[in-house]
Amino acid sequence: MDDLCEANGTFAISLLKMLGEEDSSRNIFFSPLSIDSALAMVLMGAKGNTEAQMSEALCLNKDGDVHRSFQTLLSEVNKTGTQYFLRTANRLFGEETCDFLPAFKESCQKFYQAELEELSFAKDSEDCRKHINDWVTERTEGKISEVLSAGTVNSLTKLVLVNAIYFKGKWNEQFDRKYTRGMPFKTNEEKKTVQMMFKHAKFNMGYVDEVHTQVLELPYMEEELSMVILLPDDNTDLTVIKARGEL
Repeated sequence: MDDLCEANGTFAISLLKMLGEEDSSRNIFFSPLSIDSALAMVLMGAKGNTEAQMSEALCLNKDGDVHRSFQTLLSEVNKTGTQYFLRTANRLFGEETCDFLPAFKESCQKFYQAELEELSFAKDSEDCRKHINDWVTERTEGKISEVLSAGTVNSLTKLVLVNAIYFKGKWNEQFDRKYTRGMPFKTNEEKKTVQMMFKHAKFNMGYVDEVHTQVLELPYMEEELSMVILLPDDNTDLTVIKARGEL
């Protein structure tokens, strides 16, 4: 599973750089694991040149058992008995007139806990779109209500792969609301006043000289998971951080 985690990290950094090419100043929020696991299911049904290109794009080791590694990783992510709530859910929605191979459906269920549900995109694509959105809404506790916007599926749609991820956790060191106040926040182009939280406690911190950036770890309850924050120096442009993402 270590090889897969390294591949996921490499893929995440590469994708971040690509998403920021058009406008380096805009905010980007995405889940590399969601994209990885969904595309890995497509990879499982691919052969030849398509399989080779997808493996390269996902930075996967051809010699490893990718799908079994994903099975282990997703089981670890979705484990119960934790102080936080983190769940991922995969599902395939296929056109009912298509004859999907039983081996493919069984493998998706086995390795990715992803059932293939048959829908009639050909007869009523809009109803199918709403059905998929309802499934995502349920899996994300109502936080994501429209993963598929109008027109994203039509009567020619054959297969839709969906990943939903939901996280909720408490800080190991709680922030007191009464200390929250407006403070200046600098973007690449301007300064804005935003609500800032304050907390006096001991945290793991570091500094990366190559990109002039502080690194802060904010652990969640029982320190099972952490949020890692990169804070560039005042005169360091965010594009520098993205360009040196391999650090």
